[in-house]
Amino acid sequence: MSDVHARTVAYVRESEIPPAPPPEAVGGVVKWLRDNLFSNWFNAILTLASLYAVYWVLAQSLPWILNGVWNAGSLAECREILGGTSGACWAVLSERWNQLLFGFTYPSELYWRPSLAFLLLLVCAAPVLFPALPRRMLILTALYPFVAYFLIWGGSIWTPVLTAVGFMVGYAVYSRLVTQSFAMGFLAGTVAALVFWSLQGYLVPPLSTVAPIALEAVPSRDMGGFMLNIILGTVCISLSLPIGIALALGRQSSMPIIKWISVIFIEFIRGVPLITLLFVANVVLAYFLPPQSNLDLILRVVIMITMFASAYIAEVVRGGLAALPRGQYEAADSLGLDYAQAMRLIILPQALKISIPGIVNVAVGLFKDTTLVSVISMFDLVGMIRGPILASTDWNGVYWELFGFAALLFFVVCYGISQYSQWLERQLQTDRR
Repeated sequence: MSDVHARTVAYVRESEIPPAPPPEAVGGVVKWLRDNLFSNWFNAILTLASLYAVYWVLAQSLPWILNGVWNAGSLAECREILGGTSGACWAVLSERWNQLLFGFTYPSELYWRPSLAFLLLLVCAAPVLFPALPRRMLILTALYPFVAYFLIWGGSIWTPVLTAVGFMVGYAVYSRLVTQSFAMGFLAGTVAALVFWSLQGYLVPPLSTVAPIALEAVPSRDMGGFMLNIILGTVCISLSLPIGIALALGRQSSMPIIKWISVIFIEFIRGVPLITLLFVANVVLAYFLPPQSNLDLILRVVIMITMFASAYIAEVVRGGLAALPRGQYEAADSLGLDYAQAMRLIILPQALKISIPGIVNVAVGLFKDTTLVSVISMFDLVGMIRGPILASTDWNGVYWELFGFAALLFFVVCYGISQYSQWLERQLQTDRR
């Protein structure tokens, strides 16, 4: 039988034939176009209308953008080079880039300091943004605010060093008393830090005499441009998140005093426009300070913007807390966890996961709202454009180029924040894996 079978069968395939590709009509680019752009006659009309709108916008804008002039000393010189043709005057960016980024009066020889602070921000924020990195890198994150202050503002190194020591003193007191009571530990730690900082003014001069380590001091009034927007956005977002979480927890507290303080603060701040709070920071707040005090304007603005953002984040986090089923709170109680442990280990991780889109929305809006400081004579990016640059006779009349550049900078930052939040949501979708 085997010999007969061998003579009748000429070839036997030992491997499987790979599947043939589908026809072009049911796969590949044609299928994608049919499913997404031309699935029916109405979608086909919308697709064609959208393509025409995109073509019209590009046909009108690309020649103006590509025909731009980069080397000129004024708008009149730009127009002379263009000779009547359509084109952008990009020379204003190459001529005034330093003022757009660093302000009008920040010393040009010190640009390396805020630039280095920005690069360190990207490095030191990474351990917080990406949990896969080693946890020991959080030490860099904790030290960054003091290093950045020293680089940007300058002065004696002992000012940020003693400020950091004050936080360490407060944390030491808190960690010693938190085992007895969370509220007692937090209150005692705060008081200890405030007492140490009140003595800081007496400690800085002798330490500066013994070890005179300092950088050239730059006053806050010399800061401006996009650097000021980055400073306000980074500081206010970083401070408003923990304060907003505390307000959200305070609003749900069973203690009436804490609850009503949180409710009144949140509702009052949310009912007042941010521009009103900025005017309060600029004018009214000085009346509530001691006669001899001179609270820095940037610090006053940071306080007001942080208060404003904290109230909105508190409502976002409260929505996340309300979305959790009651069983999660009961599970924490059944494990014998106290309030602080339950919130830290069970409740807040889930609530913050739900609240990520809302928190990011507040952060993006807050960063864009930093441009409102231009109405109180602070020369941020928009303030620089509306003030010194457009007020000069050389560049009076250049609008699209300057505001387009400002829009591009804000878009890059806000789009980056949005993309990170979407990546973080995908990383935290443990219930869909």
